[in-house]
Formats: sequence, C-alpha cells, structure tokens
Amino acid sequence: MKNTFLLAFVFLLSSCMGVPDNVNVVKSVDASQYLGTWYEIARLDHSFERDLENVTATYSLRDDGGIKVINRGFNAKTNEWKEAEGKAYFIDPPNADKTNTGKLKVSFFGPFYGAYNIIELDKLYYNYVMICGPDKSYLWILSRTPQLTYPIKQHLIAQAKELGFDTDKLIHVQQTSEIIHYKVGPHVN
Repeated sequence: MKNTFLLAFVFLLSSCMGVPDNVNVVKSVDASQYLGTWYEIARLDHSFERDLENVTATYSLRDDGGIKVINRGFNAKTNEWKEAEGKAYFIDPPNADKTNTGKLKVSFFGPFYGAYNIIELDKLYYNYVMICGPDKSYLWILSRTPQLTYPIKQHLIAQAKELGFDTDKLIHVQQTSEIIHYKVGPHVN
C-alpha cells in the first residue's frame, strides 16, 4: 500500500511537468534577454492570483544558475500587496547557441515543481510572451509594458484559442493607469 501511494505521488509530480497536447514550447530562449520585469496582461483564473491587479513577474539570475522569480500583485479588496518568491530552471540541455528551449520547472513550495512552458515569444525584442502550465487550465499573457497593443493581444488570444485554451474565461488584468513612456528594443535590466 505504501509503495502504491509513493508511485501515485511520483506520477502526480511528474505529470505537473508536462506540456499540454498539441502545444509546443519555443525552441530558443535567451535567458539574459528574458530576465527583468513582465506585466501580466491576461490570465486564466486560479486561487493564488484571485482578485489581483497590477500583477508583475520579475526574473533575475540565481547563484546556482537558476532564475529567481518574484510574482507580485495588488488586491484592491484587501488593499494589500501579495508577493511570492520562487525559483525556476530550464529543463532541457542548452542548445548549441547557448539558448534554451522554453520548457522550465518552477517552484514556490520547496521541493515541488510545476511546468512553466513558454509557448509564444517575441523573438526580436522580448516584448511579449505567452506561457502555459502542464495542462490547458493554466495560461498567462505577459508584456514588458502594462498595456499590450490590441493587434498583438488579439493575435495571442486567437492563437491560444486555436490551441484549445478556454479564452472566453481569460481575465484581462487591470494595470496601472499611470502613463509611462517605455523604451522600445531589447530589454535591459
């Protein structure tokens, strides 16, 4: 009985690392370009982000070669900021050009990891990204700026719908109303 539980537990953990059916990760991610702050534009609902607005994800290098993850958002109902710190690691070996595939594992809870799959990325400037989890109930659209232009946002949503994500349930995240002028081009920390 104990071995059956252990096998079921290992299977459950490994199933959290997959890529959904008919979905592919991007083939080349330059980790140094990916670092920095991303603004959440849209997401499918989950309890750990419920009622949050002004959500950001900030990535920086860890001493062990991984990526430090800081997710932050404001809950207007409680008038409080919520923050979670985690760590992420690329799963596949580096490509010949030192980039990585868009398949990572991320943990916010000690030794337990979940899938972080980069399924679309602005390869020129790293200005937007679409990420999913191990199944089609997890989806995020992120941008380097608090707003993403309508054509790009609609293209990403249409692409997600074509892949089988329930885009009718997307939450369009409220970001700051402050007007900020952002530099266009490769991201610089």
